[in-house]
Amino acid sequence: MPVHDILTILQNGARARLRSVPLPYTSSSLGLTSILLQHGFIHRATRGTLASPADPRAFAAAASSPASRRLWVDLKYSTDDRPVLGHARSVSKPSRRIWLDARELLRLVTGRRAQFVSPLQLGEIAIEKRGIEEWIEAREAVGRGVGGEVVARIG
Repeated sequence: MPVHDILTILQNGARARLRSVPLPYTSSSLGLTSILLQHGFIHRATRGTLASPADPRAFAAAASSPASRRLWVDLKYSTDDRPVLGHARSVSKPSRRIWLDARELLRLVTGRRAQFVSPLQLGEIAIEKRGIEEWIEAREAVGRGVGGEVVARIG
């Protein structure tokens, strides 16, 4: 499933004030939700099936049919019932990939424009994809001195 579809599901669920939303159980959704969980944009992520979010036996039984596996994401809301996940936008698209090296990522996270990407605002994060299954937040990538494809910005 493309990253922009995952972001749309999360953002629409937050706007509709849903408690939890199901995502397909893929490496993309696992990578994105782990970063969102680390940075406090979501409350919890659990494995489940189409029917229920917390049935480990059903998830293990669904190994023969991966299409029925789901990652249930519990969304987080502030005390005045506003979603913590305000916006989620794709940066790279299939028609235009945005690759930034470590120097350009440093520009992005310090409030300056990098290539065609506007600078990160206060409380916003950028998610970078390195290789096939490695997902990393942009500030962490700057700390490691690595670059990659910037896939999303979330605030």
